[in-house]
This record gives sequence, C-alpha cells and structure tokens, in this order.
Amino acid sequence: MKLSKWARQQGVHYQTAWNWFRAGQIPGAYKVATGSIFVPDAEPAAVPRVVIYARVSNRERKDSLASQAERCSTFAVARGLAVAQVYKEVASGMNDTRREFWRMLDSQPTCIVVENRDRLTRFGFVYLEKLLARSGCEILVATPVTHDNEDLLRDLTSVIYSFCARLYGKRRAKAKLQDIKACL
Repeated sequence: MKLSKWARQQGVHYQTAWNWFRAGQIPGAYKVATGSIFVPDAEPAAVPRVVIYARVSNRERKDSLASQAERCSTFAVARGLAVAQVYKEVASGMNDTRREFWRMLDSQPTCIVVENRDRLTRFGFVYLEKLLARSGCEILVATPVTHDNEDLLRDLTSVIYSFCARLYGKRRAKAKLQDIKACL
C-alpha cells in the first residue's frame, strides 16, 4: 500500500511517516522509480508510536512546559526514538480528568516519554506502568528520582495541598453563592 494510506492507518501525519521511511524505521518499505513509496501490507503496525507527555501543575509554571517537552524530546532522540506527538498540559497530577492525558492514551502509543514519574501521575505510577506494559506500551522516564525520601515528602505535601484546595474551593463557592443570593 502507498505510504499515505499506511500513515492514515497508523494515525500519523504523512510527513512523519515519510521521515520514518527516510530514517529506515519502516521495515520492508521501498521506493519505486516514479518516486512513490510503498509499504508491505503484512506489517502495518510494526512502527513504534512514541509520544511525549509534559505536564505542569499550575499556570505560573506554564513557561517551563516547553522546556520540559524539549528535554524529553532530546532524551528520546538520544535513544534513537522518533517522536510522533507531544502532549502538553497544565493540570494537577492528581486530577483524573486530564484532557491531554486521556487523548495521549487513546492514541495507543507504544512508548511514553516523561521527564519525571510525577509528570505522568502523582500516585500509582507503578500500577499505570504495569497496566500499560500489558497493552504493549513502555514508559521511559528521562530523569528518574534518586532520593525516595524526598519523593515521599513531595507526595505527602501534594496530597495535603490538593485536599486543602478542594476544601477551600468549596467554602469559597458557598460564600459566593450566599453573596449572589444576598444581591438578588
């Protein structure tokens, strides 16, 4: 089949597939005299889909989002991986309704590159890693944590901060509702 059709089946842009062809990452692909590129039908899912997930927890840190994605991209290239897509998000690691996170998982990647474990999820990283491994997806961490005590302390403060934010957010919403009722 033609490279353009193959790229649509893989869920990647034609330019990405063409770059993979040039790099020799599509097994069995060949170019004919007319310039058309063909991929054998036998192995349509042979190319790994590598994605990068970058996340910051609040808008004040949004400036570091691009540099985080760039560090992950450099890490992936150093390992010889061709990055298909970069997902960037401003959301809490404890939030279960992260739009970009779910879009990334829906794209069925074979490899996810993150800067730190807590960029992917605040808790349950090992569970997520094992679950994704069963579906054929590997998680690569660019800078693994070396101090477990430091990591545990950071997790504890994150939980306390998250619950306080929820509690005070509810109180603030209740106070606003009372103000609106008083105005009416």
